[in-house]
Amino acid sequence: MLYAADRSLSTGVSTAPKAIYLKDYTPPAYLVSTVVLSFQLFDDYAEVKSHLSLIPNRDELTPIVLDGEELELISISKNGQPLTDDLYTKTDAHLTLAGSTEPVELVIVTRVKPQENTRLEGLYRSSGNFCTQCEAEGFRRITYYPDRPDVLARFTTRIEADKKSCPVLLGNGNLVENGDADQGRHYTIWEDPHPKPSYLFAIVAGALTEVRDSFTTMSGKPVRLGIFVEPGNEDKTAHAMTALKDSMRWDEQAYGREYDLKVFNIVAVGDFNMGAMENKGLNIFNTKYVLASDETATDMDYEGVESVIAHEYFHNWSGNRVTCRDWFQLTLKEGFTVFRDQQFSADQSDAAVKRINDVQTLRAAQFPEDAGPLAHPIQPDSYIEINNFYTATVYEKGAEVIRMLHTLVGPQAFRLGTDL
Repeated sequence: MLYAADRSLSTGVSTAPKAIYLKDYTPPAYLVSTVVLSFQLFDDYAEVKSHLSLIPNRDELTPIVLDGEELELISISKNGQPLTDDLYTKTDAHLTLAGSTEPVELVIVTRVKPQENTRLEGLYRSSGNFCTQCEAEGFRRITYYPDRPDVLARFTTRIEADKKSCPVLLGNGNLVENGDADQGRHYTIWEDPHPKPSYLFAIVAGALTEVRDSFTTMSGKPVRLGIFVEPGNEDKTAHAMTALKDSMRWDEQAYGREYDLKVFNIVAVGDFNMGAMENKGLNIFNTKYVLASDETATDMDYEGVESVIAHEYFHNWSGNRVTCRDWFQLTLKEGFTVFRDQQFSADQSDAAVKRINDVQTLRAAQFPEDAGPLAHPIQPDSYIEINNFYTATVYEKGAEVIRMLHTLVGPQAFRLGTDL
């Protein structure tokens, strides 16, 4: 995820602030092998049906605790049996069930109101389009789930909506089915074969236009590329598409990383509260980092589009396939990926000029942060609100620490490490 310095930071549910400490980390009590989600999108609400396959991860019997915020619980069943109110506990932040030493199948139906979601975290609707933002802890605003980065599952997602107002229905992974439904509605089913944490989940539904292209990977596999924009912006996507293909080619050549799905989609909407987000196979961007035309864009605008397109694409491996154990490791994906996009931009233009620009950014943004009351290490010991750590220190200083390692061990040994 590309941080935005002017983001309005969320404060979570209205409870007393409680610090979370790195020293207190414990592995999850339950893992999730597969998730099957079904979204029914309407003008005034969305209904989400979630089928979770849980696997106990501890020897002792432990309660099942799922994260959830601002959700209306419609129903819940465990191993095919509907649960009555006395068989679970629900608070403003969690849903707790009796534990099990055997695998558990949960089916949970929740209802949310995307049109009222002004935090733009989880599932929200703006300008007629449905969109999600789940990093860092937005997925718990969609359905009940162990919303932490060390729980990785394979997701299958069905999205259904009105065909006229939402002609485009996008999800993570590969499109495996689409068709018409009743009452002028239609659906798509997306399957992501690669286990991922919930913060990388995404759907988009709305009236968007696709600009299509393709890329052939180093092993000869075709990949369908799509940039989805609001109608009227199609002519401003050429530079972004070129940057995407250049990024895919560079990651193969520089790091040996081949793209691993049949499709890669980018969505560019004005109502997105971050710079960009690396959701697996479905990157979501603010239009600032996708749209550019000779009539209005400066050289810096073009460089910014190229850099951010590359950054989010490079996350496909440094962040998505290889992800964080916990949020204290944020710089390991963000600092590393900033370093990778800096390398890419240096190769695309002039390495010396690029290095000077990066150092100027570091001195202008990160040095004052490090010298003031907001100073913090790239790996903090504790936090109250994780969104507050999407900072110049975690990104830019984190990239400098990665660069230092690259310098110390040398490019060849560094590449062996990243291959591993």
